[in-house]
Amino acid sequence: MTRVLDHVIEERGRPEQVLTDNGSEFISKAFDQWSHQRGIHHHFIQPGKPMQNGTCESFNGRFRDECLNEHWFSSLWEARAITKAWMDDYNHRRPHSALGGLPPAVAARRWDSLRSPTAPSANPIEILFNPTGSL
Repeated sequence: MTRVLDHVIEERGRPEQVLTDNGSEFISKAFDQWSHQRGIHHHFIQPGKPMQNGTCESFNGRFRDECLNEHWFSSLWEARAITKAWMDDYNHRRPHSALGGLPPAVAARRWDSLRSPTAPSANPIEILFNPTGSL
């Protein structure tokens, strides 16, 4: 998880805060050290309160309904290929009403062009499920 987040930071800048659930990958000493070393406040949602991280929960539900429930994977390679294709569509082609009808990749490029290259991110990173382990 920390390698993925380091990659996000390289691409988008360092956030002030990371908002996560209480999953084992986020309550580890390694993740705690990682956030402390980078000066990133790690905020947990309350256990049993998934709507405190509604964006993530919404994404997880959509991913489950539109991708995982629609396919029967016969191999890890097939699962990676199908989920990567779904994520590519979700991030690069599909309009999102919360982003003014833009796909997330387009909105991110526009937002990045307005930021100073050295300015930290004002928004927390919400951890979204990424089945391929890549960005």
